Amino acid sequence: MNSVLYDAPGPRARRISVIASIASVVLIGLGLYYLVYRPLEANDQLTMERWGLLIDPSHPQFSGVWSLLLEGWLNTFAAAGLSIVLSIAAGIGIALLRAQLRGQKGRRFTDRAAGPSVLLRWTTGGGTGISRVWVEFFRGLPVVVTIFLVYKVFADFGLLFEDEMWYLVIGLTLYNSVVIGEILRSGMDGLPHGQREAASSLGLSVGQSIRMVQLPQALRIMLPALISQIVVIFKDTSLGTIVSFNEALRTSRNIIEAAGSSGIPTPTIPMYTITGVMYILICYALSKLAVYTERRMSRSGLPTPPTVMTQLDTGDAIGGAYAVRIDGEVDTDVPASARSRSSGTP
Repeated sequence: MNSVLYDAPGPRARRISVIASIASVVLIGLGLYYLVYRPLEANDQLTMERWGLLIDPSHPQFSGVWSLLLEGWLNTFAAAGLSIVLSIAAGIGIALLRAQLRGQKGRRFTDRAAGPSVLLRWTTGGGTGISRVWVEFFRGLPVVVTIFLVYKVFADFGLLFEDEMWYLVIGLTLYNSVVIGEILRSGMDGLPHGQREAASSLGLSVGQSIRMVQLPQALRIMLPALISQIVVIFKDTSLGTIVSFNEALRTSRNIIEAAGSSGIPTPTIPMYTITGVMYILICYALSKLAVYTERRMSRSGLPTPPTVMTQLDTGDAIGGAYAVRIDGEVDTDVPASARSRSSGTP
């Protein structure tokens, strides 16, 4: 079937494409052979003396090495899981706080007494400034600096953890929570303004509008970005080596050093290769999980922009739940009182 966007390639173009693909595969294979395989072979990096402890079950160190690798990967998963959960929870909190403060910006609080009104205005302004400084500070720091800073601050104050994992988890949480918070805040800011107007017409406060209308949609819209950040968190667990946490990468390095001190050929390339392959496989699995989750949510009938519908239970105020389309259409099943309120007519 011909596309309206481009002309379908003819027989000559298809032949050229096939020839170019075959030539590219051949050139890549030759490059790998001459630039990777032969130099490694010339330096005795592909011998069983180096690879045996990983691929030869009869090797005396085979079971010990894989036991250490398993322990390292379990530590990596533990640190990644805690960091992901805490980062998402703190990120949602930051997004809600900043959105709430932004929604209250400019409000005079005239419905309150003079003292509380002034206090609320100062609190709103101060909270906005503090939250912005917090976000910009940790978002601007490299994650490795954040982890090392956490370690030094806790050590200087005598707050030492028996498990070094917590320095890594706290550092990753501080960095990634502000990133996730900004992802969700940008998702809420990108929603059509009609979503906030519909919530306001129902009598919802700014906080209720953010929690019940904007945040759920932002979570779904920004799901790909959130999954990407989760992948980043998982990869950043390899930075635990700077605080002496025995995650997968540090475990591999310990095995290399132990092999060198025992006088056997150091398995540097084998250990780092297996570690890199494991990271690639796990990150690829997470990316496929993101695609699967997005498809399942689409098939479940959940609303998606720009045809999203906000459906809220408003109790007895207007006679039950109703829906307002953001594209201006009005559901004929909506009560008349609800339609008048959502359209702004008296």
